[in-house]
Amino acid sequence: MTLTGKARLAGIIGWPVTHSLSPVLHGHWLAEHGIDGAMVPLAARREDFSAVIDGARRAGFKGVNVTVPHKEAAFAIAHRVDGPALAAGAANLLVFHEDGHEDGIEGRNTDALGLADSLRESIGTLDGKTVILLGAGGAARAAILSLEILGASHIHLLNRDVHRAKTLAASLSKQVRGAVEPAGLGDWRKVAGGAALVVNSTSAGMGANPPLDLDLSELAPSAAVCDIVYDPLETRLLKDARERGHRTIDGLGMLMHQAVPAFEAFFGVLPRVTPALRQALVKALHARA
Repeated sequence: MTLTGKARLAGIIGWPVTHSLSPVLHGHWLAEHGIDGAMVPLAARREDFSAVIDGARRAGFKGVNVTVPHKEAAFAIAHRVDGPALAAGAANLLVFHEDGHEDGIEGRNTDALGLADSLRESIGTLDGKTVILLGAGGAARAAILSLEILGASHIHLLNRDVHRAKTLAASLSKQVRGAVEPAGLGDWRKVAGGAALVVNSTSAGMGANPPLDLDLSELAPSAAVCDIVYDPLETRLLKDARERGHRTIDGLGMLMHQAVPAFEAFFGVLPRVTPALRQALVKALHARA
């Protein structure tokens, strides 16, 4: 990759940001399309977020992808937002427009579309089917919107804190057509048998976090299991599901698909999610293991 003074620049902002695969992901597409550009990691503490965004705009960046813990702050700082960002109350993409200093930041949320595209690629649609969604945080909100896109008729929202699950379900009741039923993780055995898909939106199993303790024997053999975590690539949940013969979907699919509209916004080319891209990301994960 060669950069010139005319290079198009974009950033990935988070704290920490060293774990992000975005530079590798976008770098693959930049090389594939021969684009003079770069995806720059921007480490920013919560209290520095606004200042870093202002600096990136002044430096001529086309925009930034946003990761934890800044998605809500990105939503708040945007001058205008798209429908998915409004529904999620968070933005994982900020696009900087050259249409005036006061209204040039557009906030978008591509997480829901990314997960929906990843699931569609693996298992097709969910028309009329029942799903179990584990967790009730920001990632769960995007996951519910994804499941709505795919036509799920019933979502069992299971969380350790049942009150939080009830709050999330209530907040999205007007935005989803299917039923969202909040309950505790202890209700797993009551609902597992009727699920066509299980989605883990929690951080359980990531890094030093302990895995969820679920009895997968309660699932129908045809049920699929998805974990939005991609580091490790195969969480304990996915390993157990694979060993029981269930179809598994890891978090790399969501990561790749949510990046497609961001790359197009930053660099002007609509990229494709390919096996070669996945191989590049898997290689990067193995290199830092």
